[in-house]
Amino acid sequence: MLTTAFDAALAGCGARLRRSDGSETALAVHRWGGDAGGEDGWLLDRCAGSVIDLGCGPGRLVAALRERGLPAMGVDVSVVAQQACRRRGVPMLRRDLFSVLPGEGRWQHVLLADGNIGIGGDPGRLLRRAAGLLRAGGTVLVETAELPERFWRGTARVLSGAGGETAVPWAEVGSAALTRLAGAAGLRAVARHTGARAFVELVAT
Repeated sequence: MLTTAFDAALAGCGARLRRSDGSETALAVHRWGGDAGGEDGWLLDRCAGSVIDLGCGPGRLVAALRERGLPAMGVDVSVVAQQACRRRGVPMLRRDLFSVLPGEGRWQHVLLADGNIGIGGDPGRLLRRAAGLLRAGGTVLVETAELPERFWRGTARVLSGAGGETAVPWAEVGSAALTRLAGAAGLRAVARHTGARAFVELVAT
């Protein structure tokens, strides 16, 4: 589990994700800790009912959804994320997303933003988990890797001013690769967005 260094990133400390293939990416810590805006709007505009945000971090998307009058809740393992959500006044459950969650099978939308499709290092398993949270006809909204065919699985460490973490399983998936995985989870792609960030909307079939 990512702890000290990742918590520092959630608190706004500059951080990088170092993958086991040797590549590194700067984490968007300022976006995570700020208010929802920019291309977050693509995700928000596709939500019309209850939403659970898996790996919600400081809760910007949950806060924005609730401002729109939608029932929304975040889930994250980080105590720093929990504290940030409390300051925002948004509901958040500090729990592993693979453990039992409230409202299983009744959510209208599941969010996997900010690269959270990588959690656990097995995107297929994570998609099945997300699908299991949905009611019939619900959607999973996923932020994907920039390159559509990107499919990488390995381990990753977060490096920040607080130090570095033990490597954990991680993954990256582009929109085309995600679409191919979705069918096995009972999902199909119905919309895509490509800009500075990339997203796919999957509907439960």
